[in-house]
Amino acid sequence: MKTVLSAMLVGAVLGLIVASFIVPPMLSWYNEPGAIAPLGKDVQTLCNLPQLIRYTSNRLLVGQLIGAGIGAIVAFFPGLSLVRRRARNAAAVAVA
Repeated sequence: MKTVLSAMLVGAVLGLIVASFIVPPMLSWYNEPGAIAPLGKDVQTLCNLPQLIRYTSNRLLVGQLIGAGIGAIVAFFPGLSLVRRRARNAAAVAVA
């Protein structure tokens, strides 16, 4: 059980790291300001900066949480197979 939880923890950390690199470019692409301006005109946008910072940091943290969850789920299966393989080898040694 400890091995499975360790594998899940490693997977969660790796998922968090990968999400930290993937989410910020995705946020900037998804919220591209040029799409709201008519052709040939500059974008003139006024925004509530504290609200924008809260929105962006919230999206980044949610993306990292999702990445950590996916990493933990993906690492669960190799951890489980490792525990089963060790148990099978221990049983084979005990019989021999």
